[in-house]
Amino acid sequence: MFAAKLRSWAYPLIYAFYLLISLVQVDGANVDMTILTGAVAKGAVCLDGSPPAYHFSPGSGSGVNNWLVHMEGGGWCRGTQECLARRDTHRGSSKYMKPLSFSGILGTEKSSNPDFYNWNRIKIRYCDGSSFTGDIETVDLATNLHYRGARVWLAVIEDLLAKGMNKAENALLSGCSAGGLASILHCDKFRDLLPASTKVKCLSDAGYFINAKDVSGNDSIRTFYQDVVTTHGSAKNLPSSCTSRISPNLCFFPQYVVPEMRTPLFILNAAYDAWQIKNILAPSAADPFNTWDECKLNIKRCSSSQLVTMQDFRSEFLSAIPRQGKSSSTGMFIDSCYAHCQSGSQDTWLAAGSPVIEKIPIAKAVGDWYFDRDIVQKIDCPYPCNPSCRNREDDSVQD
Repeated sequence: MFAAKLRSWAYPLIYAFYLLISLVQVDGANVDMTILTGAVAKGAVCLDGSPPAYHFSPGSGSGVNNWLVHMEGGGWCRGTQECLARRDTHRGSSKYMKPLSFSGILGTEKSSNPDFYNWNRIKIRYCDGSSFTGDIETVDLATNLHYRGARVWLAVIEDLLAKGMNKAENALLSGCSAGGLASILHCDKFRDLLPASTKVKCLSDAGYFINAKDVSGNDSIRTFYQDVVTTHGSAKNLPSSCTSRISPNLCFFPQYVVPEMRTPLFILNAAYDAWQIKNILAPSAADPFNTWDECKLNIKRCSSSQLVTMQDFRSEFLSAIPRQGKSSSTGMFIDSCYAHCQSGSQDTWLAAGSPVIEKIPIAKAVGDWYFDRDIVQKIDCPYPCNPSCRNREDDSVQD
């Protein structure tokens, strides 16, 4: 009893200390990129046929047998023209990928990432446009487009297993945006590829896209995802626990996949997710007179009627996520910020002034859930109640 009370006092103090010293310690060095040239023979390639890539920062000390695999975000392409537009960029080719540094959940400093700083940390680069689900054998010679996202994901995971992940004690599959969706779609598969003795969980950051109508009453996001699934041949790689019950096109939506998942999942999302407001609720096609433009740029510029619509969207989002309960399996941190992706940036993950719910920052919430220190199911009050929010205007579907 005394030990439990001591821990309840100690953890907040420890995190407060980390918040203070994170002001002076910042991650910044570029992390080496691995190009999987051997994956080309398996047909595991980016949209342009180039080999897939990932960044790897090895673990150390107590984290040497722990693995955090994070999938980059970056939207989707739903047809030839959109995929062509990505093909000759870093979103469709490893030829154009630039060096990057790790921060947030991938950060290397104990002060700013206390639970995962010394794990083996990997970022899988995103170059297929299907949340790593596509697999079409035929290549159109006129466009040289390869739809092989599922093969890319498997090739990277197999390479990591060969490099020691097959001996993992702890493993976390995470991702942001399109990568956050991928962490849900691949979660159980990831669990099955690791030893039964490994503690495996998954984290979806800004990846819980909901099946909602836009402001004109149309199902624009449902049509969009249907086109993605068809273009990339994704149906066979979506969770069978979902596709065996309903149309595969709907199984791109987490709300139909999560109830049947076997592996513990943490949902990190803004209730007013900036990308979803701009592209699901009020896409340009549904707003021909651009009445939502100012509101989408800055939530503080929304009219009273637009705020009512956004509060309705929040209610619909909350109804689509799992119900809160006493189980520690499903964790959640649903804040009332106007943001998109909050685990990869230090200022939102763990720093002075980072978003909190009930005085708990995101890093502590995720760590408490992963290590079973607490049941973490935080749902914020409605906008504009949370002064700790960092409302971001730059919310393109990125990691």
